[in-house]
Amino acid sequence: MKKKKTTRQIIRQIVREEVAMAIKEVITELKQPTESQPTKPIQEKKNFSKNSVLNDVLNETATDGDWKTLGGGEFTSDRMNELVGGQYGDMMKSTPQQVPSSDPMSQFVNKDYREVLKRTEEKQQQKYGK
Repeated sequence: MKKKKTTRQIIRQIVREEVAMAIKEVITELKQPTESQPTKPIQEKKNFSKNSVLNDVLNETATDGDWKTLGGGEFTSDRMNELVGGQYGDMMKSTPQQVPSSDPMSQFVNKDYREVLKRTEEKQQQKYGK
């Protein structure tokens, strides 16, 4: 029974010492000056929408500016191929999809419009003289 009491007292003493050391560390960290983050200039809210919640979100997004550098940097016309990923080039190389003839839309979708476009261009040239 006496061993239990002494063991408890020893454990309590060790815990007190550890807590005291941890508190001292925290206090010294709190006393050190922290680097203040630059404050963003306050901008007036714009009305993008009549919906107040949507308007708040859009204003927050517009003023935040983090969206400008998504993907590792600003997307300009120089990096357009990264964004598109060559999808349009692949689209032009593949064979066009055909709609089954049983579908009522097939007469419009599967129609060859080359002649129509050719005549449209001819009329445009006549009208504008290009």
